[in-house]
Amino acid sequence: MSTTVQTAPAGSDAGARTTSGTTPVVLTRRAGRWVDGYDPENTDFWQGEGRGIARRNLGWSIFAEFLGFIVWQLWSIVVVMLPAAGFDLTSSQSFWLISLPSLVGATMRFPYTFMVARFGGRNWTIVSAALLLIPATLLGIVVGNPDTPFGVLLLVAALAGFGGGNFASSMANITYFFPQKEKGWALGLNAAGGNLGTSVAQFAVPIAVTIGAGATLNISLAGWMWIPLILIAIWGAWRYMDNLSNAKADVAGSAAALREPHLWLMSLLYIGTFGSFIGFASVFPKLIADQFPEFATFQVGQAAITLAFLGALVGSLARPYGGRLADRFGGARITVAAFAVMALGALALVWTLPLRNFAVFLGCFLVLFAATGIGNGSTYRMIPNVFAARGIARGAAHGSMGMQRKAAAALGLISAIGAYGGFVIPQILNASQLTTGGYAAAFYGFVAAYVALLLITVFAYVIPRRALAGQRI
Repeated sequence: MSTTVQTAPAGSDAGARTTSGTTPVVLTRRAGRWVDGYDPENTDFWQGEGRGIARRNLGWSIFAEFLGFIVWQLWSIVVVMLPAAGFDLTSSQSFWLISLPSLVGATMRFPYTFMVARFGGRNWTIVSAALLLIPATLLGIVVGNPDTPFGVLLLVAALAGFGGGNFASSMANITYFFPQKEKGWALGLNAAGGNLGTSVAQFAVPIAVTIGAGATLNISLAGWMWIPLILIAIWGAWRYMDNLSNAKADVAGSAAALREPHLWLMSLLYIGTFGSFIGFASVFPKLIADQFPEFATFQVGQAAITLAFLGALVGSLARPYGGRLADRFGGARITVAAFAVMALGALALVWTLPLRNFAVFLGCFLVLFAATGIGNGSTYRMIPNVFAARGIARGAAHGSMGMQRKAAAALGLISAIGAYGGFVIPQILNASQLTTGGYAAAFYGFVAAYVALLLITVFAYVIPRRALAGQRI
């Protein structure tokens, strides 16, 4: 049934208000909460019911993605509890349990990007949220038995990668609901809400597993405790979200973006910023446990809570400010500053490790996390500007549809590639510990990498280039 309503109040489900000279929006609602004709660029429709529809879908999308990040990063905090629960794991095995979810999650982001167009945003949110039940349930089962083979633990950790894929489909879905002028705000809110899941997992799990513990930790609660919330997310998506028929997979745009050299250059920068954030966030509890076991003990009956959640929290909260600073001063300049602070923070960390001072250790890491958060926001903000400048340099009109399609596809692809940093960072630390017995070599390597990325940003994007039409990036 099709309806055109010219006087519908804001937030109603009838249609959209129109004014003279404006083409009315005709919404067709079909079974399964499919919606045809949704047009957020129509000002009257957007100011009428469009904004209400978009915000409703955004709210449930953030909640589902938030839980996705929680499940994705559960093993980062569970691993440091396994010895107290009777598991006998080597340090290298612990690093694999920490890093494998990031490897799988980053890979899952590629197919997840296209699932919204194939199945509908509401439908895929239901499916992707339901998939979280698998790793959460299995985690609750396998960590309850210290005799569980390492291979089984590794398989269950890999399945947590489902949560990492949620980010790509959630971002792809929300972009169709908002007009161009509000996409940045909506996508930033969606991303920040998801990133906070890492911090919440690392804060809540230690509390839950130690409260009321008897002879052993209630470590199985690390998985079970999220199941009710996942079920609520599934119900909320089913009941309140919508499928937009105009959400189409831009395969051609993705193919064009992949042929653009700047996609790979920006991916490298994003590995340095977001990859460092998710990599350090996942490994931070283990680093605290290794360097300061007195601050990360999980003995029976002792509600000892690791402060690792502060790292992910600071990084998540800093991300929106990176975007805001990029809007004011230019994304490339803020990214350069972020890499400079990241290099200094990593260097200070290496130099102060011999002090064995937890406050100094934590302070250095929080500076590092804040810089990664700022860099996340500024680097992500650079992507559409880079592709717009490339289009202008090739003679395309500013804001042309071809430029927008390539930029949108690049955002999804770069977010997927950048997530591989969550695997690379822990494995570099693992290699450093295996070969040198400590982490100093790894952090010196990170310092060198950040300096190299800083120089790439300066020469490729700060200095005006003809290939970028002399635009300020």
